[in-house]
Amino acid sequence: MNIFAILCFILHTGVQGFLQEQWLPCRLWDVHVWKKNDGQTESKYVQKDVVLQFASSGDSALYPDSITFLVGASKVDMRKYVEGPVDQLRCEIHRYSKGMSRVRWPSLGGTEHDIWFTCTLRHIAGLFNITSYLRVTPATTMSPHQPDFHSWVTLAGKDKLRASAVMVLMTRSPSVWVGLQEKETLHCEFAVDHKVPDLTVEWHLDPFRGRRTRLFRYSRRSGQTEGSGVAVNGIARGTASLTVPLTGRSSEGTYWCSVQVPPLNGSLAIGLHIMVPPSVSMTIEQSLIPRVVCKADRYYPLDVDIELFKETGSGELPKKLGNVSHYKHTEHSEGTFSLSAFVRLRPSPLESECGIYSCRVKHVSLPGLYIHKSKTDPGCWTWIHLTSPGLICLFAVIIIFTAVARRCY
Repeated sequence: MNIFAILCFILHTGVQGFLQEQWLPCRLWDVHVWKKNDGQTESKYVQKDVVLQFASSGDSALYPDSITFLVGASKVDMRKYVEGPVDQLRCEIHRYSKGMSRVRWPSLGGTEHDIWFTCTLRHIAGLFNITSYLRVTPATTMSPHQPDFHSWVTLAGKDKLRASAVMVLMTRSPSVWVGLQEKETLHCEFAVDHKVPDLTVEWHLDPFRGRRTRLFRYSRRSGQTEGSGVAVNGIARGTASLTVPLTGRSSEGTYWCSVQVPPLNGSLAIGLHIMVPPSVSMTIEQSLIPRVVCKADRYYPLDVDIELFKETGSGELPKKLGNVSHYKHTEHSEGTFSLSAFVRLRPSPLESECGIYSCRVKHVSLPGLYIHKSKTDPGCWTWIHLTSPGLICLFAVIIIFTAVARRCY
């Protein structure tokens, strides 16, 4: 039976359906690792559809024809962090390597030969990311002289793995958009299935421009704290959120919340982006050659697109103007930018410059594709006005009068 087809019957029940059914369809990103003839390691990723089932001891798989991860009850349960309907969740399972480490997980049942997986539940609208670390005790032990990935169990067909969730990390701010000079808290919390004497919490920043830096470090074993932004007294309750005091352009990047409990080193990525919407204005400059000017003022990030349109009021769609010029970008001290675009009004004998001019500005911070400002040119003129019959007669009289006056002198 197709497990994804069965899911359709419980989508309407939301999260309660997920809790009652006790299972989720997942995508396993399996890794096949082997040694080549020259001794080098080769690997290949393979995607497989699997079932994540929350089961008690002795429960059988709900879908015996599918690879199933039977996650037993423990002090750590990722389900309590889930919000929203089940059809908004995406489940992924990955292999997790300890390398050469033979450290045993301290809680009951842990062995130095355990194999590990991570299970991540993501909300498709970016409301949260939850990663659980699953421990599986294999029937056979691995060689102590090679990395664990050379002894990974091959999963296929109807395999069933009984696993225990021993640690969970979650964030309710996977991606954050914030303005300049604002205070922002990046959410990170964790839970472990036992009292942890050897716990380390760290925050790092991978900026979009520049080198990786460590912002904070706390070691429970040594009692030492480096950096700031995290309330140390909250770590005992599983809270490791970081407060960024005043955001600037240098604050942009990927923030990593890491929790280390040997032999595990779990991390969550949180993206922080600076975004300031432009203030848009439109003016008509009166000069020898008038100009329609549209200005996008004090925005961030840099990329912006300004277009100018004209409509004559005859019911036709606005016409995009092709003779648009731009001033250079202006960078302000606080890090924002400004840009102006303009069109020179050059009346011709065939076309009037009178009409309604529209300015459309596209920027990532704007809710739609553009915002629209319109203005009517109050001082427009045309060649048709200057060549009307009355004015021609007036010019003729002036010319004749000037010629007669010269003869008189």
